Amino acid sequence: MTIKIDPTEFAGKRVLISGGTKGLGRATVARFLAGGARVITSARGTPDPIDAVEFVQADLTTAEGGEALAKAALERLGGIDILAHVIGGSTAPGGGFVALTDDHWLSELNLNLLATVRLDRLLIPQMIERGAGAVVHVTSIQSILPLPEATTAYAAAKAALRTYSKSISKEAGPKGVRVNVVSPGWIMTDSSVDLLRRLQAANGGTVEEARQVVLDSLGGISIGRAAEPHEVADIIAYLASDRAASIHGAEIVIDGGTIPTV
Repeated sequence: MTIKIDPTEFAGKRVLISGGTKGLGRATVARFLAGGARVITSARGTPDPIDAVEFVQADLTTAEGGEALAKAALERLGGIDILAHVIGGSTAPGGGFVALTDDHWLSELNLNLLATVRLDRLLIPQMIERGAGAVVHVTSIQSILPLPEATTAYAAAKAALRTYSKSISKEAGPKGVRVNVVSPGWIMTDSSVDLLRRLQAANGGTVEEARQVVLDSLGGISIGRAAEPHEVADIIAYLASDRAASIHGAEIVIDGGTIPTV
């Protein structure tokens, strides 16, 4: 089903999207652009240019990278009205908790928690000064449904991000800045497709059989499929829009029914 997007919904809005060059981040950039926003994003490398998007080469897992992106946002756009933190992921090895070194833990925390914390600290104050702004943090259902074989550190970092989000919502809300959380389950991004191919290569069989392996590891998805990136991006955009003006300090789960409890 195609959703009709109002091309003026975010007209005049300045949006920073962390992790906006691929996967869900790229879909989120496209969604805000379609609504008329001015967008800035970053990546460690130099990806193919995205039309109409301000780009900064910066490693957001470092304090210096966060400072570079925030400075560029303030200088080029004059400020930020909407922060959408999509950055995240995991490179930790399998093997359970004993396989995780301090370096693995620090890497997962820097990517999935501290990159967001630093940018918030740099950019939310200018929202508070104006008395208006919207912040959306993307966490994961793994914050309450971790996969112990491979995602313990990632899940723990995302759980910390949920708690942090709730805390700052209580502080920022009375000052005009809304803070909400989107918690996706499995999303069919390019990296997910690559995962299926790796599983197929490692285990034999078909891509469909590899997909079933992932579904089984999650305990099943009631609707029988992963979410598409644009579906999650639309939830992010909704929470940042004026249509969600009374939604604050909330968590929206988009997992196709993966979590078996209410």
